[in-house]
Amino acid sequence: MKHSVAVITISDKCYVGERVDTSGPAICSVMEDAGFDVIYKSIVPDETELIKAELIKCADEIGTSLILTTGGTGFSQRDITPEATLAVIDRETSGIAEAMRAESLKITPRACLSRAVSGIRGSTLIVNLPGSEKAARENLSSVLGALDHGLEMLSSKGSANCAAPVNKSEKKPRPSADAWLKEAKADAGAYNVGMYLLHNGVVRETAKARVRSGDLSTKPVVALEFSYDSDKLTKAVAEAYLLPGVYYIKVWLNEGILSVGDDIMLVLIGADTRPNAVFALEHLVGEIKTNCVSEKEIF
Repeated sequence: MKHSVAVITISDKCYVGERVDTSGPAICSVMEDAGFDVIYKSIVPDETELIKAELIKCADEIGTSLILTTGGTGFSQRDITPEATLAVIDRETSGIAEAMRAESLKITPRACLSRAVSGIRGSTLIVNLPGSEKAARENLSSVLGALDHGLEMLSSKGSANCAAPVNKSEKKPRPSADAWLKEAKADAGAYNVGMYLLHNGVVRETAKARVRSGDLSTKPVVALEFSYDSDKLTKAVAEAYLLPGVYYIKVWLNEGILSVGDDIMLVLIGADTRPNAVFALEHLVGEIKTNCVSEKEIF
């Protein structure tokens, strides 16, 4: 399985253009050479709330398997990456940070000064790396093999064969659109958003052939068999973030045998202007329906 990666450079000077970011691109190169799929890159200043918001976006909205941060792990008053990371993770994975420090101590005694942490949020692993390009490469190389195995375990559906079988007849709960909007308006980038648009796709009784080509001989749809590729969905969302004026995206897809009237998907877009919001929503929904999902009408 090819795991998706987000790389976040945390540096005041890189953010304002006073320093060229070399660590972020170096990390991307290492991960791509190792067979990972780097789908998101960003630079944020040394501000706790902005770092937290970026980590949450990459984990919860983009859904990357792995987030690698570089910078902000030292003793400076502005070095608050570990604190921001600890604030958003559910479980610590201290062994990763300990292994990187242990390996770095073979190179320099100053490695003990690193405050880097690592942990899990949902199904995403977050690992802090140093701001120095050389140190970031060395730290990452020391745990790269273990990361792949850890991500495989994290993406698995259960623990060995101990989990109870899933009842496919149970409906997947639909999220609240009101709760989504409330969360979106509390996002760190909400001040840039001038319009939110929500797409709510549902199962209709009229067959596709009748809607698209006017075939009146088709029978009414009684159900829809629906599934999706999570990796393709993650990539589609990451690419949509690159569209003009887009600051917020959240996507939910249903799955299984759906009845007429059941929700198929929810897609929320937050953009700076109405044209950009409309374009982004149409683009992402079209990409999802064309490349990410499988639909089979049942008559």
